[in-house]
Amino acid sequence: MDEKRQLIIDHLAHYLTDRRRETLERVLSLRTRHITLVLENIFQPHNISAVVRTSECMGMQDLHVVDNDNIYEVNKHVLKGSNKWIDIVRYKEKKANNIERCFTHLRTAGYKIYVTDPAVDGLPIHQIPIEEKFALVMGNEKEGVSEYALQHADRKVHIPMAGFTESMNISVSAAICLSTLLPKLRLSNTMWQLREEEKQIIRLQWLKKSIRRSDLIEQEFLRSIA
Repeated sequence: MDEKRQLIIDHLAHYLTDRRRETLERVLSLRTRHITLVLENIFQPHNISAVVRTSECMGMQDLHVVDNDNIYEVNKHVLKGSNKWIDIVRYKEKKANNIERCFTHLRTAGYKIYVTDPAVDGLPIHQIPIEEKFALVMGNEKEGVSEYALQHADRKVHIPMAGFTESMNISVSAAICLSTLLPKLRLSNTMWQLREEEKQIIRLQWLKKSIRRSDLIEQEFLRSIA
């Protein structure tokens, strides 16, 4: 781990109450990048904001947002500040196949890629193997995932349904998927936790977001130890 970063962490931690420090460490201990979500072309701000909030509440650290046709917008009333504590990775390059860029990034990082699709030929969500890292791709409210995503994913998955309606609101689908997969992951022998170096980086980010004028405090501290 980075020694200088740790010195800054130790200094900033004194500006938090014991209870706040304990909460920060508890939340950090439950964070994971073993599972991540990809949102493709979501055009309703309240839906994408609800997924961000749900992901953060459930212990996800990353969320990937692909903007090929629709621009990522949020609803602050729905977010409730959750976007402060989660890393949102955006793919929004103009005149580029951003879902392809996203898939390349994820595969380089060692992820399998699963797309959600209401077709029953996909694997039921509760049967997804959790031993390997994977990304779960969710499409927009009207058209679902793109043809590129369907053709290039490692597997299709679906949420089993018992009614006439074949689809759910995306924020509901995300909540069902995460509440099904994350408890299963945490009860397994899979190493789902963040690495210590990752924790250190995120810990410092969270401390800075928790303390007023943290940038000035950090600068003064660094001058004092120079």
